[in-house]
Amino acid sequence: MKALVNRGEGAMAVDLVEVAEPEPAANEAVVQVAAVAINRGELRLLAARDRGWQPGQDVSGTVVAAAADGSGPKRETRVVAWPEQAGWAERVAVPTSHIAPLDHDVGFNQAATLPIAGLTALRLLRIGGDLHGRKVLVTGAAGGVGRFAVEMASRSGAVVTGVVASVQRAEGLAGLGAHAVVEDIDQAEGEYDLILEGVGGPSLEASIRLVARRGVILVFGNSSNSSAQVSFGDFRGRPGSRIEAFFVYESGEPPTFGQDLQLLADMIAKGTLHPQIGMEVPWTEANTVFSALADRQVNGKAVLLVG
Repeated sequence: MKALVNRGEGAMAVDLVEVAEPEPAANEAVVQVAAVAINRGELRLLAARDRGWQPGQDVSGTVVAAAADGSGPKRETRVVAWPEQAGWAERVAVPTSHIAPLDHDVGFNQAATLPIAGLTALRLLRIGGDLHGRKVLVTGAAGGVGRFAVEMASRSGAVVTGVVASVQRAEGLAGLGAHAVVEDIDQAEGEYDLILEGVGGPSLEASIRLVARRGVILVFGNSSNSSAQVSFGDFRGRPGSRIEAFFVYESGEPPTFGQDLQLLADMIAKGTLHPQIGMEVPWTEANTVFSALADRQVNGKAVLLVG
């Protein structure tokens, strides 16, 4: 079968080559991949990993071989799945605890956006608890995680402010429920009960000045690749507030990944969650996507169509 593999030598690029078929464990199903979504973290890994590494964690497609232990979906079931890696391929083996069936109204391209970005947004907001009437700030609101978080927080009754890099990247956020959209975190007004911080550097420093008493700053990324300076005095007047690091890979128990993927897929089917696909190309053109995504020229998610 064919797969996209890392070119290596520090290049942020892949090659389409022949690789061995997946050899599933007893608790893994084999998925014929229809679409994959690209995450910014994968771009950094492309530049760091050796030649031949197979990336890919956000996939959707059809089960072509059910798990030998009888768990998970049956053959020919349309699914969204989260493999640990090697998802940018024609077929991939995935633990059944990381798979969820899809309604026929949910497109493969939509479903592929869910695993990393969707689960991150969903689980970040859960940490915030009851959001009704509370103020929520989302940095990097134009990205995959950000857009999901804005919409889900708004539907939970929160008053949401999104921070974006430019007015062009703000497009569509009001329709997802954003109460306000600003182009710099220093333009955000008031104090926030929950801040989802994925930019890092000066953005993280500013978030401390904006967090409310007993508020929470959830750090889920550092897209700026910048360091932040934090001191005790920054929290003056904000007793009980805290900063918490969030890693989606270590959130919850493994069996719950599939359950939450199901929840997100059902939201799309019901029309309560709207993935934005800012770029969609055949997987043979994968290298054309990477620089645009790295330079934040893509609103929402970038998707590759496999086959």
